[in-house]
Amino acid sequence: MAEPLVLALDTSTTVAVGLARGAEVLAVAGVADRRAHVEQLTPLVQRCLADAGVRAGELDQLVVGLGPGPFTGLRVGIVTAQVLASALRRPWRGVCSLDVLARQHVLEHRDREQVGRAFVVATDARRREVYWARYDAEGVRVDGPRVSAPGEVPKLPVVGPAADVYPDVLDAVIGPRTLDAGVLAAHGPDLPDAGREPLYLRRPDAAEPTRRKSVLAPQGPR
Repeated sequence: MAEPLVLALDTSTTVAVGLARGAEVLAVAGVADRRAHVEQLTPLVQRCLADAGVRAGELDQLVVGLGPGPFTGLRVGIVTAQVLASALRRPWRGVCSLDVLARQHVLEHRDREQVGRAFVVATDARRREVYWARYDAEGVRVDGPRVSAPGEVPKLPVVGPAADVYPDVLDAVIGPRTLDAGVLAAHGPDLPDAGREPLYLRRPDAAEPTRRKSVLAPQGPR
C-alpha cells in the first residue's frame, strides 16, 4: 500500500509549505516575509506540487500549523487548508507549530552521542513577549503553549527563533530556528492533534466596542 501524500502549511511565523509521501520529503518552499502570507501561500503550494510532479487531486491529507502566532497570519494558513481540504474532499488536521520545531530538534540530535535534556521552544510574539512550550528530552510537550515575557520562560535550553531575539535572557542552544515544513508534512500526521482552532493566546487587537457610541450631539439645558 502506498504511503499517504501529505501537504503541510504553516503561517505562524514565516510562510512555509511542505509535501511528503510518508517519511519522504518531496518538496519544500517558503518565504521569510511575515507580511506576505496572503500573496505567497497559494503560489508556494503550486510550486511544491509542481516540483514533486504531483497533482492536487493526488493528495491524501493536509496538515496545518495552528500556531501560536499572530491573528492575521494564522487565519491565512488555516483558511487555505480548510478550503483546499473542502475542494479536494480530503481530511485535514491541526498541530501546534511549536511541536514541529520540537520534533526538528529531537531529529537533529538523534544521531549525536549525547544525553537528551528537557528544553523549551520559543518564537517571537512581538511586544517584547514570546510564545513558548516546554518539552521533555523525547520532544513531548509537557507545558504550554503560553505567551509571556522572555524572563518568565523556564530556565532550560531554548531553541526556536526567539532564542536569537532575546539571547541575553534565554538560554539559547544549537537547534532549529525556523520551522521546516518538510518535517511538518512527514511527521505532522503523528504529532498530537491540536484541534482546528488557531492558537492565538491573545485577544485580537481589533475588538468590538462594549457600548454603542451615540451619534447625537449632547443637548444642553433648555
